[in-house]
Amino acid sequence: MTESLRDVATERFPTRPIAPLGIIAMRGTEEMGAVVNDYLMRWQQADDESELLHSFPGYENSGFLIEANCPRFGTGEGKGMLKSSVRGYDLYILMDMGAYNCTYKMYGREVPMTPDEHFADLKRIIAAAGGKAKRINVIMPMLYEGRQHRRSSRESMDCALMLQELTHMGVENIITFDAHDPRVQNAIPLSGFESVMPTYQMLKALLRSEKDLQLDKDHMIVISPDEGAIQRNIYYSSALGLNLGMFYKRRDYTRVVDGRNPIIAHEYLGESVEGKDVFVADDIISSGESILDLAHELKARRARRIYAAGTFALFTNGIDAFNRAYEEGIITKIMATNLTYRTPELLKAPWFVEADMSKYIAYIIATLNHDRTLSGLLNPWNRIKALLERYHNEQAQNGLRLV
Repeated sequence: MTESLRDVATERFPTRPIAPLGIIAMRGTEEMGAVVNDYLMRWQQADDESELLHSFPGYENSGFLIEANCPRFGTGEGKGMLKSSVRGYDLYILMDMGAYNCTYKMYGREVPMTPDEHFADLKRIIAAAGGKAKRINVIMPMLYEGRQHRRSSRESMDCALMLQELTHMGVENIITFDAHDPRVQNAIPLSGFESVMPTYQMLKALLRSEKDLQLDKDHMIVISPDEGAIQRNIYYSSALGLNLGMFYKRRDYTRVVDGRNPIIAHEYLGESVEGKDVFVADDIISSGESILDLAHELKARRARRIYAAGTFALFTNGIDAFNRAYEEGIITKIMATNLTYRTPELLKAPWFVEADMSKYIAYIIATLNHDRTLSGLLNPWNRIKALLERYHNEQAQNGLRLV
């Protein structure tokens, strides 16, 4: 095995696991689960004698994946089934509640799975384990009902109820990515909850796709799309050493359209963007209308190139509007992770850049399985600085960087 794999294994996982490791990839996450399993197997095989990631016989052939499914009856009712024992395992259940490409038959009709049904299947698999696993951990990249995280009137608090329900079922750790509001963890103060930011992977995807960025205050600026995204954009601006601006969304609070108050106008606060590249980061690109409105506002202010990053690229209204915006030069690139389902059309779009999170998830699983701190993984500051240094060195070698 290569020296680099051996170094990764011995440096990060010098202790024995707390229990045999098992991974269940729910419907919609099979591809991600296979890649995560491959990373874990490669790290283990880097040193066969150390038992760094495994403590059970037979792993050489089968890996970590445990087969499970949730068949449906003709009425749409379902059940959870495990194909092998999970007794004594440190179990990690990977799910994508936004995988609407998954379907089932109900009364003879093909029906797409909604977030509610993905969550119901998650509970079925936990129930099928019957309390026999040593520990159950849920990796839910896009937090179920994460946008219904607080009560502003007589309305439900779905996200808090979901977290409490999982912990009551025996889940010890819940790992999510870029939670809409991480303070929702206050609903389960005695349980493990981590909202992981994909900042490093997003920047790596951007710098790999664009080789001529001038990362200084004279040529580039970070813009927050609204007040809710200000913290993540402050981090990006600090890491990149750029100035920060923001938009404020004026909404019509007398009406509700598609579950939200419609936006009347975007008001900009910050220095001039004229002639500068712009980087915008948000957690979710839902319909994408806000990003396109913001891009048109920035172009009206004579911004140069516009790069938008969204942890979850949903594009609920399709990508036609983004194709047109790209052809008209309104947007340059949209970055998003592979943490939720992406349509084949999106993956082929010339303006779309994917940030692969598979290796990061494998690191998180291996670290927790060894009951070690996640602090080093949750704060990517040093890795970002090293990434920027490599980028500047590459530009200097190729004569691309203008100072």
